[in-house]
Amino acid sequence: MIIMIPKRRIRSKFEELESKGQKALIPYVMVGFPSKESTLSIVRGLIKGGADIIELGFPFSDPLADGPVIQDAGTVSLDNGTTIDNFLDLVREIRGETTDIPLVLMTYTNILYHKGYSKFIADAKDAGIDGLILPDMSIEESAQYTRIASKKGMDTIFLVSPNTDTRRIRRILKVTTGFLYLVAVFGTTGIKTGGIKGYTLQAIKSTREQAQGEIPVGVGFGISTPGDVKRYVSAGADAVIVGSAYLKLIKETPQDRLESTVETFTASLKKQTKRRKIV
Repeated sequence: MIIMIPKRRIRSKFEELESKGQKALIPYVMVGFPSKESTLSIVRGLIKGGADIIELGFPFSDPLADGPVIQDAGTVSLDNGTTIDNFLDLVREIRGETTDIPLVLMTYTNILYHKGYSKFIADAKDAGIDGLILPDMSIEESAQYTRIASKKGMDTIFLVSPNTDTRRIRRILKVTTGFLYLVAVFGTTGIKTGGIKGYTLQAIKSTREQAQGEIPVGVGFGISTPGDVKRYVSAGADAVIVGSAYLKLIKETPQDRLESTVETFTASLKKQTKRRKIV
């Protein structure tokens, strides 16, 4: 008997976008911010606006990769009583409304370690999570994590930066699935000013060359406007990740307008992913 293994949602999404001549828009939102009740409205707005993959943040007390906007959102989420159990309940609600959109969980290694890699990954997969981003997971310590994730069909999305050397990128590419996350700027997450850095454009080019088309390269950190999205897509990014700009918008928007406001902003970003020219 032949057992059919379902194709992973993230891979399928990138293949679908490639056939349409598009790149992926990946919004990041913090679950439980500004309230547990508002998160589902925000996700609905993301989906209606055309998000391709959604990155769901789970708060951690020591978020080393996050700038002040995401740190503040995480603090609010923790104060609101966000737990792994109600996070997974929300994921199940999202899956109840839409079965296809890939969902990625971004958190920190200690959250998984505390519960046990096998138990955490199994629970997340059963709820509907497709991939994990752990900014503090090093490849030197990732063997158990990646082995368990692979067995359970969970993508492991690792990060590289503009100053990651070629040899290390090659090592990271061996354990990355779903897509490779290229940090656009030095430092933590957050809305950046001063335009896109030349070193970032060079990093996109060199990282894609090393990936050799075998895995998509997503770019995040500091991306906040449709113009930013357009520039990164033109530079060759397979996906753009937008986080702090969403959280800032969410914080400033009344509860009864969250869904529509998020939808409008998402649509303005998604429109710029339909460029294919590499500069």
